[in-house]
Amino acid sequence: MIDSAKHECGLRERKRAATRAAITAVARTMTAELGLNGYTVEEACERAGISRRTFFNYFPTKEDAIIGHVDDDFPADVVRRFVEGGAGSPAGEISPTLLSDLVRLALVLSEQMTASEEETRQLIAVVQKEPQLMLRIIGASEQREGQIARMLAVREQVPPDHPVVRMAVLLFGSITRKTSAAYFSADNSRPYREMLLDNVAAARTFFSQTLDIDPAPSTEGPQ
Repeated sequence: MIDSAKHECGLRERKRAATRAAITAVARTMTAELGLNGYTVEEACERAGISRRTFFNYFPTKEDAIIGHVDDDFPADVVRRFVEGGAGSPAGEISPTLLSDLVRLALVLSEQMTASEEETRQLIAVVQKEPQLMLRIIGASEQREGQIARMLAVREQVPPDHPVVRMAVLLFGSITRKTSAAYFSADNSRPYREMLLDNVAAARTFFSQTLDIDPAPSTEGPQ
């Protein structure tokens, strides 16, 4: 009975995710073709084959539909495997495989990204055409970072504001954003995996340097 209920719940969530993705695809296509103000929600619903009520059950505005839903970036099975990767470490201690597992997580998510590469390029073109959407992009990025922080906290059994969690989100988020921007640039021909691993290796080289700074604050002024 429990397995049946879980299966039913999983099917419902997959159906919801598919509907969200379909709405987002239509909204991006129509915005690329017509501009943000060149079509109505009703016209988007007609093209997507859904009702106006269904649209607003998933997205509060047309702009939100264009950006997409943060939950769709983190498939449940991928999140579960990532969280389970820290199970062997004592509670409150940062697991020794955290960096490797973060890189693996980014690579798995990148497969999802490259599978819908045309749609991602379309979003970039839409934002260039409608720069006011950048605020929505920033808001979505903050939501994603919050989601990653919560995943890390659950995995490592530490508070979400743990300094290593905060730094992991900040630094690794910067690396993946830089990699994605370079990957989707017009003149790029390198695979995402290679670019990400190169950037992670560069960061590790930088942070492996000796920090020759006295942790105690100096009582003297600048020399």
